[in-house]
Amino acid sequence: RFQRVLYFICAFQNISCGIHYLASVFMGVTPRHVCRPPGNVSLVVFHNHSNWSLEDTRALLSSGQKDYVMVQLQNGEIWELSRCSRNKRENTSSLDYEYTGSKKESPCVDGYIYDQNTWKSTAVTQWNLVCDRKWLAMLIQPLFMFGVLLGSVTFGYFSDRLGRRVVLWATSSGMFLFGIAAAFAVDYYTFMAARFFLAMVASGYLVVGFVYVMEFIGMKSRTWASVHLHSFFAVGTLLVALTGYLVRTWWLYQMILSTVTVPFILCCWVLPETPFWLLSEGRYEEAQKIVDIMAKWNRTSSCKLSEFLSLDLQGPVGNSPTEVQKHSLSHLFYNWNIATRTLTVWLIWFTGSLGFYSFSLNSVNLGGNEYLNLFLLGVVEIPAYTFVCIAMDKVGRRTVLAYSLFCSALTCGVVMVIPYKHYILGVVAAMVGKFAIGAAFGLIYLYTAELYPTIVRSLAVGSGSMVCRLASILAPFSVDLSSVWIFIPQLFVGTMAFLSGVLTLKLPETLGKQLATTWEEAAQLESENESNSSKLLPTTNNSGLEKTEVITPRDSGLG
Repeated sequence: RFQRVLYFICAFQNISCGIHYLASVFMGVTPRHVCRPPGNVSLVVFHNHSNWSLEDTRALLSSGQKDYVMVQLQNGEIWELSRCSRNKRENTSSLDYEYTGSKKESPCVDGYIYDQNTWKSTAVTQWNLVCDRKWLAMLIQPLFMFGVLLGSVTFGYFSDRLGRRVVLWATSSGMFLFGIAAAFAVDYYTFMAARFFLAMVASGYLVVGFVYVMEFIGMKSRTWASVHLHSFFAVGTLLVALTGYLVRTWWLYQMILSTVTVPFILCCWVLPETPFWLLSEGRYEEAQKIVDIMAKWNRTSSCKLSEFLSLDLQGPVGNSPTEVQKHSLSHLFYNWNIATRTLTVWLIWFTGSLGFYSFSLNSVNLGGNEYLNLFLLGVVEIPAYTFVCIAMDKVGRRTVLAYSLFCSALTCGVVMVIPYKHYILGVVAAMVGKFAIGAAFGLIYLYTAELYPTIVRSLAVGSGSMVCRLASILAPFSVDLSSVWIFIPQLFVGTMAFLSGVLTLKLPETLGKQLATTWEEAAQLESENESNSSKLLPTTNNSGLEKTEVITPRDSGLG
């Protein structure tokens, strides 16, 4: 019972992390717009129709630059208003839409008029992040992901020095404060700074929260518990879609989403420090108190930590402490085979992250109801993680991973050939692709850990996580390129997924294998894989990994 309460309290906060990671899907929407005229309008003409209001015509403008709205001002001037410029006609006697006379072009110095049929305001409309300022809007999500990169490293270090409990409270409080600060930002740069620090603390919570939970969960439940932490992240995606549908003003939308973290802040003070960290700091009495409380909650007898410690200290390891060898990134390229394995694993990490965020961020371009699209793409993640937990111990890690990547590549191709008018089929195909890439993304953490020997295992997972963050920074740019060609995100993800799937087949299977402790044992996986490729591997779980490895926040990639 003790572990269940802690698990669900900490997992609940993962919902807030999922919210902030994808809040920009709607908050950064760029609606259709036209230049604002330099005065009061008396007449509006759009394609030979003169009974329009300016508010009606702005929703009809296409995304191209050819259409424009002709307006006559109360002072008699006639202007042609397009998306990023406006032209003043020299001849004010002609009210025809088609005009071949002389005119003078000028920039949109008076701002823009935006289509408010879908959103009353977004961060883009708040600070006019269109036309020559469009690149500022394109930085909203990439800069957030850069904050995620720094936060995972920074707060993993702090949790080692200050403790898990302190960092959990600090990052959760920061998520609320910076989330509210972003909602009330007075300018673009304040908004971006608040979002950057929000990304750091959200990422920090994911890393330290994962470590905190794993140091309390027993070995039998550790695999399912760790994988399904992602399911709570997916619930955050569902709340983003629901809130976006109900609230169409960006700052109110941001403020409501930020309040989701309040219940955790009110409860986190009851969370104890982990006995692992207390023991590492020599605080044995405090660690013993936590163990006694756990035993009381679970209605079982407690144990004396001093007995376990004395047994360890009398062992051969305790009598002669060994010197810890430090390994650098170059050790992941130990020889040609290991180097090939590392590059393949990095590519899979990159593809998983790129596909995960591309499918989510591109949901607004699939057609139909964009809120329902994001909701459905979030829902399919939950069964994907359940599928991984079951299938990886039945048919093997490599098989499930390759199948998921090939399936993702195939669905990307299917989305590209479905006509836009049949958007329902496109959404269904995108759901299948998100299921597949979610399964691959959830499995690569464990598979990477099993492919490398103990001396570089954390380094391998951590480096993969860094490559993953790089992909999450690039994913928004890939989605922005859909304005050039709507299927660029699918083409990019599909190509990467197919290539990753082919290379995955070259990796060794780790199901039923002992964890490697040396480079020789890691290399032996290749030969065993070749000799046993036609044999059915025994069904087992990953308890070997759980019994051998002690997770620390330094292994920030696991977050």
